[in-house]
Amino acid sequence: MGPGTAPGSATGRLAPGLSSEEAARRHDRDGPNTVPPPRRTPAWRLLLAQLTHFFAGMLWIAAGLALISGAGSLAVAIAVIVVLNGVFAFLQEHKADRAAAELTTLMPARARVLRDGEGCTVDVADLVVGDVVLLEAGDRIAADLRLEDSHELTIDESMLTGESVPLARAVGADVFAGTFAVQGDATGTVTAIGTATRLAGIAALTERAERPSSPLAVQLHRLVLVVAGIAVAVGVLLAGVSISLGTEIAAALLLGVGVMVALVPEGLLPTVTLSLARGAQRMAGENALVRRLDAVETLGATTFICTDKTGTLTRNEMAVVEGWTRAGSFTVAGAGYAPDRVVDAPPAALALLREAAVGSGACIKGRAVRRDDRWVADGDPMDAALDAFGRSLGSAPEDRVVPTARLPFTSAAMSSAALVAGTAYVMGAPELLLARCVDTSPEGAEWAELADLSRRGRRVIAMARATGPAGTTEASLAAATAGELTLLALIGIEDPPRPDVADAVALCRTAGIRVAMVTGDSAATAAAIATEVGLLAPGGTVVLGADLPDSDREVADLLDRPEGAVVARVTPADKLRIARALRTHGHVVAMTGDGVNDAAALREADVGVAMGRSGSDVARAAADLVLLDDSFATIPQAIQLGRGTFANIRRFLTFHLTDNVAELVPFVLWAMTGSDIPLAIGVLQVLALDIGTDMLPALALGAEPANERTMSGPRRTTQVVDGRLLRRALLVLGPTEALLSMGAFLTVLVLGGWSWGAQPPAALLATASGSAFAAIAVGQVANAFVCRSETRPAWLVDPRRNPFVVAAVAVEAVLLVAFLTVPWLTRQLGGTWPSTAGWAWCLAAVIALPLVDAAHKALRRRVG
Repeated sequence: MGPGTAPGSATGRLAPGLSSEEAARRHDRDGPNTVPPPRRTPAWRLLLAQLTHFFAGMLWIAAGLALISGAGSLAVAIAVIVVLNGVFAFLQEHKADRAAAELTTLMPARARVLRDGEGCTVDVADLVVGDVVLLEAGDRIAADLRLEDSHELTIDESMLTGESVPLARAVGADVFAGTFAVQGDATGTVTAIGTATRLAGIAALTERAERPSSPLAVQLHRLVLVVAGIAVAVGVLLAGVSISLGTEIAAALLLGVGVMVALVPEGLLPTVTLSLARGAQRMAGENALVRRLDAVETLGATTFICTDKTGTLTRNEMAVVEGWTRAGSFTVAGAGYAPDRVVDAPPAALALLREAAVGSGACIKGRAVRRDDRWVADGDPMDAALDAFGRSLGSAPEDRVVPTARLPFTSAAMSSAALVAGTAYVMGAPELLLARCVDTSPEGAEWAELADLSRRGRRVIAMARATGPAGTTEASLAAATAGELTLLALIGIEDPPRPDVADAVALCRTAGIRVAMVTGDSAATAAAIATEVGLLAPGGTVVLGADLPDSDREVADLLDRPEGAVVARVTPADKLRIARALRTHGHVVAMTGDGVNDAAALREADVGVAMGRSGSDVARAAADLVLLDDSFATIPQAIQLGRGTFANIRRFLTFHLTDNVAELVPFVLWAMTGSDIPLAIGVLQVLALDIGTDMLPALALGAEPANERTMSGPRRTTQVVDGRLLRRALLVLGPTEALLSMGAFLTVLVLGGWSWGAQPPAALLATASGSAFAAIAVGQVANAFVCRSETRPAWLVDPRRNPFVVAAVAVEAVLLVAFLTVPWLTRQLGGTWPSTAGWAWCLAAVIALPLVDAAHKALRRRVG
């Protein structure tokens, strides 16, 4: 749009908007255009919830029973566990919420306004009463407005009224903050901002809605319930065995309660939340903004990407470079949006091109502007390219005509139109317009030129003039442009691929992720770009959206090809069908979109991906992931981080479950032998292992960075807990650690003179118990390094890649020494400094656990 211009109306030009000085004065007077944030749950209530949920309730009951039975130390220990886990979970939830709030600042809300007679973009918070706001399809309305100009504008008011059908809004109507422009464009004057808007006055909108649990959360809650069920069953069983051996009921009850408390994985879910939050922050550092934490894991499971072409695979830096008129072809020298490029064309062709420029200038809204000694696009890049082309033909910005009537571009019509001085012009998809031009034929030169331009990867725009009477209204303009046309020009626009796209597509293929281009452009142009970036190989599918099969299964079979696929001239309904068809074919689908009509497809896909720079507000609101740089290459980077986060969750789950086996075995052996084998470790020692020595290594495993093997082949499993993980933790690592700890315990006892069934002296039992405790703790040190990889031996994983693990095990070693040497702690826990034989078993744990794990991995590779 030229300086001082705006979408026109029958009444003439609109006012140039406020001056910058007046806008600043009103901002100082009225304050920023912000509404009160949603009412948040007080911190004390969140903390209380973490201290009173189901598992916490179980533990409080256990603490009460212990206190009543006279076991004050156990009661205090259980209470400390509840408080520590509650505080930890609260801090992680608070940290995740704060991280999400910080991430949203990476994508500030913006609005287009007229100020000082020029179109400019400002932060939504800087809107003031009296500002002239320019609306386009897909914009979120940022303040209450009264429409001064409207072209087929429809508004989605579902946020305010619940009405799902978009409503038409004409000149003089009020539109409200929080709603969306679905179709058309308009200009409106701000009538209310901030707390004075209708949006701020609706109290119900200030409450946050509850989201359903994600698949990951469901899996983890199921795991916690299963493990907790096992813990309760084991606790009850051991209490019964203890009673049968003659133990007092109170003591037996305390034993069962203690075992149950020790085995409940109450700290697991907060650890997962922290890992997801860390993954989201890492993605933000790679220009991928995750709008929901659970989308981090879903993104890592992606197996099929449906991507747009323009701005995602290409740079979205457009320039008219060549084209055709009936009077001859033309070329344009130079590059970019500079308005002084040289157009080389026959004189008769120049006349047609100048008329085409008048029509296109009336249809478009964007323009080329000079900023920081560089010509850039202000608004839609294609509009800016056409504006620069028209100015290269000799038209000045002030010559740009305000149309008497205008029809904005719609995906259904694939064209836009404008009425200028009684003549109707239409601009749009060449296949549709050429078919209606009276001066063309299927065998004509124009079709051959269109094919040549498309094969060279040009985005082709047809410009035509209506032959019939145009009238003076939008209705008459629609009627005129729906009839017979005369072709003025085919305009070839260059939009080169991004330099990093080819490598990104290759990375997707290496990772077993299939890619399809889903675009509104022509099939030939799309295929040319897809071939250039390696997305389309020989034998790949190229099909028009209108030619897709009727059956969703046939659609999936057509597109699900390793050679790639291109679907051209798609409609929003086509994108929705494609996402649904691929999902029913078993794929986890990521779908990109930037337009207002893409929202349904983005919601249908497993991962909706919107553009941060060029995308509409509607698309961003519907998306799970927003590309802050609009680049396709960001998607596989985000998938790699998502896979890494998923792998980290499996790492610390393996770590936790291994420890549970080693902690449970001493109680099982004590019960199975009728106490002939003394209890190797007590309940308080188990709690010390869970909270004191295991928590930090588990958190450190959640920070393991993704490596180059993360994208080598498809993701091996879609389940966070599967048979492979359980076999490794419960049948390999856990039993190995349990064998070593019981070996240390029994060796120390036997060397101290103990015999089967005898009660060992207290000092000997304390030394043996300390040895078993140390063997488990040291085994978990080795296990932290073992769990860093599911496929490679621990010694092949570079410790420098995750210094948090090294730091965590160092802290674990300090705590272990404290638990074994500080007198008060040794009295409470019941174990003392290990003997030489005990330390030998600890050393064996450091060696044996990695060796056993490596042997298991080698066997697993051999059997497939």
